[in-house]
Amino acid sequence: MPEQVMKRLQEEIKLLEYELTTELPAEIKKAVALGDLSENAEYHMAKQRQEFVNARLGQLKRRMGELAMVNLVNIPADKVGFGSTVTVYDTSKDEELKYQLVTSEESDVAKGLISTTSPIGRALLGKKIGDTATVVTPNGKRELEVLKLVTIHDSPE
Repeated sequence: MPEQVMKRLQEEIKLLEYELTTELPAEIKKAVALGDLSENAEYHMAKQRQEFVNARLGQLKRRMGELAMVNLVNIPADKVGFGSTVTVYDTSKDEELKYQLVTSEESDVAKGLISTTSPIGRALLGKKIGDTATVVTPNGKRELEVLKLVTIHDSPE
């Protein structure tokens, strides 16, 4: 799973590096040719975009380094962890919910893909079948009982 995220991040890095090395210098050069830089909106916009692209590249490269260090062997086979699909019973809503714990880049609550860093994801990490996780949300506390667990090691992928 991290491989898919890493591929997507690598594609974004490639696009941003192209913009930084090819498109933005051309825009800046064109803006400089217009004259007075102190009142040149095109120049200032291009420079702001250049700063943003540089910052975003730094973020993406750091995230790539973090993802490269994920060792799937260290993920427990009997507890909720990254890649696990968990069926829980939400006592406050009186319903069963199914979540898959993914990276923050892959999260999509509507599809049941929640980040391991989200409040629900953090509460479920390390839980076993039968355990109850207490999640503090803006709407109050929720109690989630783990009913079923399929870890990344059990998945057919």
